[in-house]
Amino acid sequence: MAEPGEQLPEEVLVLIFRYLPLRDRVAAARVCRAWAVAAACSVVWRDTTISCDCEREGTLLPYLSACLDHVHNLRLEFEPSREQSRRAATELLNALAGHTPGLRSLRLECRGEKPLFDAGRDILDAVHAVCRAACALRHLDLRRLPFTLDDALVLQAARGCPELRSLFLDNCTLVGSVRPDSVLELLEACPRLRALGLHLASLSDTALQVLAAPDRAPFALLALRCACPEDARAPPLPDEAWAAVRRRHPGLAVELELEPALPAESVTRVLQPAVPVAALRLSLSGDTVGPVCFAARHYAATLRALEVRAAASAELDAALELLAARCAGLREVHCFCVVRPSVLHAFRTHCPRLRSYTLKLTREPHPWLPTPVA
Repeated sequence: MAEPGEQLPEEVLVLIFRYLPLRDRVAAARVCRAWAVAAACSVVWRDTTISCDCEREGTLLPYLSACLDHVHNLRLEFEPSREQSRRAATELLNALAGHTPGLRSLRLECRGEKPLFDAGRDILDAVHAVCRAACALRHLDLRRLPFTLDDALVLQAARGCPELRSLFLDNCTLVGSVRPDSVLELLEACPRLRALGLHLASLSDTALQVLAAPDRAPFALLALRCACPEDARAPPLPDEAWAAVRRRHPGLAVELELEPALPAESVTRVLQPAVPVAALRLSLSGDTVGPVCFAARHYAATLRALEVRAAASAELDAALELLAARCAGLREVHCFCVVRPSVLHAFRTHCPRLRSYTLKLTREPHPWLPTPVA
């Protein structure tokens, strides 16, 4: 009787296995010799997602060790409050540090809540180890880590990963601990960096000058999160510096996320007319109408996505209608409060490129799901 693997060519099995979750890849590899060979092929492991939330996946390190050399792009999910999940993620990252010749992209995602007063030292030390070893790493995304990211991590990435193209440090944390000097060293050590996510306090006028230098490689995305006390105290960045960066990189898109911790006077310092804001997320404890009107006046040519979390009011409705009339290039608008029908009509009428929106005319149970535009 023929083995199951002989029923399909190896190249077909490889194409199938690369779309299987980790547990199913392991099960397939145990069916027969032919399937085991196909499941260990480098193409299967090039793009891999591992979820340490699943009990079985947390015990597969011996099997994974033989395949880590083939992983180019890894998304690792874990739950920091579950000891087994966290230990599996830490062990996997440390193992990866010893098998990194091909690693190009690493994205870490936490699920659930982290324990109180948890600094995440075990996970962060493992990330340090990967950055020391993965000299070919091009993309590092730590936005979903709930731990405080510090200078040591940024400097390790700068010195160990000179080929970086993107680095995202704009995570949800109550403390911003990355100094502007560390960001400067990163920009100088990684000349091909094209996308950077930071807390506002980590960005400086000098960093903008470095980005505006004539010999700087094209820079595409700057994501800024304003959520902690350090961001509220950050000095204003001159409009002239933003204008210089915009001239050097005409395709630059800036994403701004303003959180409740930001007082009104800080909001006015952050929103500069020359900033090419492509995405604006407002979740302010104070005035939201003013920032929406400011965006309508100054970001009409660049704004592609807007998210607003605020209390419903006639003033906010009027501001949204003004923005719809001026920002014809909008692709997405999501407002998490009830709006009047004229707001929905304004966006549907004036924004022909709109792809999805969250504009509710009556209260509905949460979560509010976006409406796609056909």
